[in-house]
Amino acid sequence: MSEQSSHKVLFVGLVWPEPTSTAAGQNILSYINLFIANGYQVTFACAADKSEHSAPLSSMGVKEQPITLNDSSFDSFVNQYAPDISVFDRFISEEQFGWRVSSAAPHCMKILDCEDLHFLRDARHQIYKKTNKDTINSLTSEQSNAYLYSDLCKRELASILRCDLSILLSNYECQLLTKVFGIPKTLLHYCPFLFPEQAIKTAKNYEQRIDFISIGNFRHAPNWDAVLTLKQKIWPAIHHALPTAFCHVYGSYLTPKAKQLENKQQGFLVHGYAKDAQEVIGNARVLLAPLNFGAGIKGKLVDAMQCKTPSVTTEIGAEGLLPSLDDANKPDEDNKSSEQNALWPGAIHNIQSSTDSFIQSCIALYANESIWTVASNRSKPLYSSIFNYTLQSKQLTQCIQHISANLTKHRQQHFLGQVIQHHTINSAKYMSQWIEAKTRLKQTQC
Repeated sequence: MSEQSSHKVLFVGLVWPEPTSTAAGQNILSYINLFIANGYQVTFACAADKSEHSAPLSSMGVKEQPITLNDSSFDSFVNQYAPDISVFDRFISEEQFGWRVSSAAPHCMKILDCEDLHFLRDARHQIYKKTNKDTINSLTSEQSNAYLYSDLCKRELASILRCDLSILLSNYECQLLTKVFGIPKTLLHYCPFLFPEQAIKTAKNYEQRIDFISIGNFRHAPNWDAVLTLKQKIWPAIHHALPTAFCHVYGSYLTPKAKQLENKQQGFLVHGYAKDAQEVIGNARVLLAPLNFGAGIKGKLVDAMQCKTPSVTTEIGAEGLLPSLDDANKPDEDNKSSEQNALWPGAIHNIQSSTDSFIQSCIALYANESIWTVASNRSKPLYSSIFNYTLQSKQLTQCIQHISANLTKHRQQHFLGQVIQHHTINSAKYMSQWIEAKTRLKQTQC
């Protein structure tokens, strides 16, 4: 891409990137930086309001473009800007604006940043709520299909098919799409977080650290459920065994309901937003992530690896970060636990089937320096086996270059996506025009 210095890329975001609040914010910012490094003009368009945590894109040389839903002004903007590539930060953004980009700039390559598969996360959430199981793979295929093959799944798969390339963070999700849903591999690109090359941080030793930590955006349903699980099922037993230890809960968008969970006498402290997540994680002795559902790679666990902070989590938490968890057709449950825990910098347990094991691992890591040191030292080799900025950025750049240079042929090879795109444009534009006309009528009446 470095030779295309006059080329333009348009990012369309559901929200403005918040790299200090969410892993998704960090991830989309890494793609922006990659395009900037390769000489692209970058514009970020968004219909949402900014927050105090929004990244200062303009200071990075990125043009910020406010846009409006169901408004033809976006069409005029795209037509004038004439982007070579458009990147949507999740499938909902592509649903809202992708058809407009295709109409106003038909030769623009469309890229979907999946982050995590929303339909997979939702299916696991539904199973967890209705069956108290923390993963689709705990159920037979007949039982799980009712949750997996949802309307949300249809929408997200349609978005993937409409785009020329979809980027996924988790190899598990790549395999799920290709093996279960038959999505062509040539429409997908596996690329974990693009972290700039850096060694594992100079970390504090066991004696220099204190207390437990939990961290995650409170608006994100898996994180909120994890906090409740921690408070109700995990922490009471840990506090009983380690009465002088505290659990510090951090996360952006703290709600009054979350703050009410705080109990200083029980050592459970709810702080809210952490300006520097890695600083607070690096000061803690153990990170707790009792995630019962979710999808994608979990930023908190990657941060813990970078800080050499041992973590205790679930299979959902570790998914995408361990080779044994990256196959959509997982091996027998009984043969996985020891292999996972031999590689993980901490421990992995199913909370529903072994809450006591989860708790005992937390206590052992905190109280036993030798166990803690072994776990901490696993961080660097595991991290290095997953993240390689030089290689991954080169592979992603080459993939985008190849498709962009052969866009017509690529679309002909995946013509079903063009069929879906054709019908989407014809059905969506009339609905959008109706909403736009109705909105204008209301405005004139006011």
